[in-house]
Amino acid sequence: MALDFKIDETWTLFLDRDGVINKKRDNDYVKSWEEFEFLPDTLAGLRFIGNFFGTVVVVTNQQGIGKEIMTKYDLKDIHKKMMEEVEAAGGRIDEIYYCPDLDGEESPCRKPEIGMALWAKRDFPNIDFKKSIMVGDSPSDLKFGVNLGMKTFLVTQDQKALETSDFCVSNLLDFIMKVM
Repeated sequence: MALDFKIDETWTLFLDRDGVINKKRDNDYVKSWEEFEFLPDTLAGLRFIGNFFGTVVVVTNQQGIGKEIMTKYDLKDIHKKMMEEVEAAGGRIDEIYYCPDLDGEESPCRKPEIGMALWAKRDFPNIDFKKSIMVGDSPSDLKFGVNLGMKTFLVTQDQKALETSDFCVSNLLDFIMKVM
């Protein structure tokens, strides 16, 4: 499917973390930097993203904190090192927002709720949700984008999943190739 919009510096990119930037751990959480593994072509994709989008943010549910199997300090260390690697590769992420609340709690920040997007809008008033894209790998990521009127891209190897998102991509580099 061809894009019916053109990306420029007035657009914002929202990225999920686990399954989009880094490898998900089966039935587990990334609890330390040693467990963090960038997905193939992610750093290359992030290097190009900054050339197209005015604002790039990560929005990530991190219930490992709520389950007390990791701390917010563990998460901040992971994110600090992730940002260092992204910057060393020539990429850019402007901010990372996370929600530590448990699935099933009435949480305004846990995707698909829009709390993290509202925090981003507070910090970056230029964000226009109608000129934003959400790239994620789960139904809650896509619903988050839909709830805000964003374009949605699903990271998947299953092209039949297109019914649940506007577009499907295999990774961040594939995403960039589609929006160029």
